[in-house]
Amino acid sequence: IAMEVLRELAALIKNSDRIFVLTGAGISTESGIPDFRGPEGLYTKYPAYMFEVDFLRENPAEFYKVYRELLEMIINAQPNPAHDFLARLEKVSKIHCIATQNIDGLHHKAGSKKVVELHGNALRFYCEKCGTQKDVYEILDVLNHQKVPFCECRGFIRPDVVFFGEPLKEENLMYAFKMSQEADLHIVMGSSLVVYPAASLPLVAIEKHIPLVIINLGETHLDPYCKLKINAPLAEVCSKLSGMVGL
Repeated sequence: IAMEVLRELAALIKNSDRIFVLTGAGISTESGIPDFRGPEGLYTKYPAYMFEVDFLRENPAEFYKVYRELLEMIINAQPNPAHDFLARLEKVSKIHCIATQNIDGLHHKAGSKKVVELHGNALRFYCEKCGTQKDVYEILDVLNHQKVPFCECRGFIRPDVVFFGEPLKEENLMYAFKMSQEADLHIVMGSSLVVYPAASLPLVAIEKHIPLVIINLGETHLDPYCKLKINAPLAEVCSKLSGMVGL
């Protein structure tokens, strides 16, 4: 990573107190959570249709068999230096909002509070019939002796995540757009910006002439419009930035 680029980013962060961050799978791969499309991604192990809402409805037992494996992995995952960096930036009142496409809860684990989870949270569950929320450990316990979790009201219990074929929660998306418009700096971390509508959030920065920084391994279609593009692993970038911004 070129030091002058890092210095420029450190200066942008120092001069901002309403930073809007969009995080994607790339921030969590360094905590051992695979993305969907990468060379080691979930699609190399499971077919894409397993993450569609129709599959969940039609084959709940088969879905939960796979999901249980993913849950163990997510529960054991720990935040990496990039998650920690954002949590520390929030403590010094720099963060306006973190909008994440991830469902692993690692931002919360790191201590961030100003987080909107656009695609839900894999560790939360609710009954489709009565809306009762269930704890992940309760669900894992149930899955030890039955294939599909059902509520006391006999409703189907599902993960509180947005599956393919489902819309994002309107209030979460509207909140993220509102926050992005109020920001004085936009940082995209670990997103290839291909999954919409989350990928349209950085367009706000471009439209409103808010500086846009993209830190991602690989190209994105917004690279030509951003102020800075850093093509490097996030944990490494954030570890170096920490000292430079005095965290």
